[in-house]
Amino acid sequence: MKDSFFEITAKTVKIEVKDEKTGQIFTRELPIDFYENANCLRLQAENMDGSLSQLVFYSARGMDRLKDLTGHGADHDSCGNH
Repeated sequence: MKDSFFEITAKTVKIEVKDEKTGQIFTRELPIDFYENANCLRLQAENMDGSLSQLVFYSARGMDRLKDLTGHGADHDSCGNH
């Protein structure tokens, strides 16, 4: 498979926002650790007091796997019995 990605990582992120009042676009590069795979996207950085803070966004696949790991998933075999 050409150009397959299993995970994406970076030490900085670039954010682009459009101001609602003026329509002007602003771009910022921020020191945020970025990690993404088929299950989740995680943003991790220091907060105001220097301690670690993170946001995790789960994909539908990631939520299903999380439910399975905690015993709250559907009662079926998603791997086809192998």
